[in-house]
Amino acid sequence: MGKTKDNQLSTTPTLISKGCFVQGIIESNVFMRVDGSIKGDLFIDEKLIVGEDGLIEGNIETNEIIVYGTVNGSVKAEFVNIKSSGKIIGELNTSTLHVEKGAIYLGSVAMKKNKIDTR
Repeated sequence: MGKTKDNQLSTTPTLISKGCFVQGIIESNVFMRVDGSIKGDLFIDEKLIVGEDGLIEGNIETNEIIVYGTVNGSVKAEFVNIKSSGKIIGELNTSTLHVEKGAIYLGSVAMKKNKIDTR
């Protein structure tokens, strides 16, 4: 995440491309898309999209997650959307859950009416 000439944080989205492998903790305050592989925990303030080729092995905290690929780990998010090609194996903590026909989810779900504290 860089700074502009006015010393303000830029809002350029983060992309982990197909074929890319990242290991470690990732923290970002902007939108992120994962089409590659990540082994480690993610703390994303905005939205996270896991593309069809995306694989995350680690825990995730974000405001919103849309999963087309695979997540192995716990997810804590206000909104969770698992698409038909998506798969989550792990614990979910959310206030809104949407699972399309054909999606795979293995684990436990904790749902709350109030906003989920992701940080």
